[in-house]
Amino acid sequence: MDESTQSIGRVSYSEFAERYAAAVTTKPHNALYERPATMSLLGDVNGLQVLDAGCGPGICSENLARKGATVHAFDVTPQMVELARHRCAELPVEVVTGDLASPLDWLPAESFDKILCSLAFDYVEDLKPVFSEFRRVARHGATLVFSMAHPMRDWMDERTRGEGTYFTTSRFGLYWSGFGEPKPYVQAYRRPLSDILNGLTESGWLLDRFVEPQPLAEMQGVSERLHAELSQAPAFICVRARC
Repeated sequence: MDESTQSIGRVSYSEFAERYAAAVTTKPHNALYERPATMSLLGDVNGLQVLDAGCGPGICSENLARKGATVHAFDVTPQMVELARHRCAELPVEVVTGDLASPLDWLPAESFDKILCSLAFDYVEDLKPVFSEFRRVARHGATLVFSMAHPMRDWMDERTRGEGTYFTTSRFGLYWSGFGEPKPYVQAYRRPLSDILNGLTESGWLLDRFVEPQPLAEMQGVSERLHAELSQAPAFICVRARC
């Protein structure tokens, strides 16, 4: 498979998977901002079957398993799959390679009580088929929780705005700081909020909670600048839906 046909997430994260895994456990944007907000929406998982879609290095999978869940996790980047397997060794977590942009055909229908997709949708161009697949594998009354970049935040930043209007889906790339050198070049998609929420509800999900998170107070001791920035305007959205 040449690079042009690979997932942009796989292309980007293959470049720095180990550095990402080492940094993201404590990186303020994740540990003190997005991850607490996302996980709080998921609620109690003890005794439940949970799908961790786009699991990265398995941080959330480990957390869920230690809280009593049986976890099936997948990621499009083989290096991330190996990192997640290592992190979750001896825990009730199965980790495989899988692509959010393709049918989840290895997963049986109505098999999960809760589905988590943390910061992975930004690398998928069309979300509606993913929401439909999540609906297929969800049990009656299941919960879906996902997080992703705030579409208005990305629209206001000229580096991520892309071509066209706010109402079009655009692809952009940035060199990320905070993960050492060489800085990784990461591509993602920016799309309107209406496409996200309408794709969700048109796939059979009921919107339950929409969160524009604020940073934990502990972030102020780590970075006053970042705490002030994220207290003024959100960088991510976190969404909970039910079926």
